[in-house]
Amino acid sequence: METSSTAPVRSSAGADDGRTRQRVTALLLENGPQTAAELAAALGVSPAAVRRHLDALVAAGRVEERTTQDPHRGRGRPARHFRLTDAGRATFPHAYDDLALTALRYVAAAGGPDAVRAVAEQQLAGLEQRASTAVAHATAGEAPVDRAQALAAALTAEGYAATASAIRSGGQLCQHHCPVAHVAAEFPQLCEAETAVIGRLVGTHVQRLATIAHGDGICTTHIPGTPVAGNRTTPAGPVPRERQAHRSLATSPSTTPQTHRERTHA
Repeated sequence: METSSTAPVRSSAGADDGRTRQRVTALLLENGPQTAAELAAALGVSPAAVRRHLDALVAAGRVEERTTQDPHRGRGRPARHFRLTDAGRATFPHAYDDLALTALRYVAAAGGPDAVRAVAEQQLAGLEQRASTAVAHATAGEAPVDRAQALAAALTAEGYAATASAIRSGGQLCQHHCPVAHVAAEFPQLCEAETAVIGRLVGTHVQRLATIAHGDGICTTHIPGTPVAGNRTTPAGPVPRERQAHRSLATSPSTTPQTHRERTHA
């Protein structure tokens, strides 16, 4: 009798653990690398409880831990951040990767890189139109950094889990999920076309600092601030400290500098 009465309890506990771990991975997908304390606060559980789930996810290969020096913490113990691995990202839906790769390989063989670029631009045309309407309604006449906030909401609705924030040199648009990351890893024209779309939507040239497709934890696009005449304290591009702070959180130790492609699109 004891055995039969305790079996449902174990089953229920296992289901609860699975749901909690799915919520942990969803938070890491949406918000990027986080500490155990940040995850615990978001989930409403104790840090000890969330660490148990993180240990299980690390053991399963879905999450990895990195020790980084957070510039906002000053001196002291380095922060321990957790981020999704490629295997962890693979548990979320992707956009028909195999079919897309087969089709683009055929296009590349028949028409070369320009033909792939044309396909990428066509594929993003609908997204650009939908996002353009959202940005125009929300931020008519505002600065590029302000338009990025509305663009982040529009991209989130498209499955990119995007956020936007202001930094000293302008703004940053971060995409914590890329529905076509596996395809873009082989065909960078998708990232290039997407960067051009972002630039047109925010109304200025932008600079892609990192991409999930090339091994970074987050797709990050820098949006320059509007220079003020006679004010030399407003840089046109990302200042080194801001760029380094982003890379310390968005990249793994194995990521080499050449994986960061910085492209400026008019």
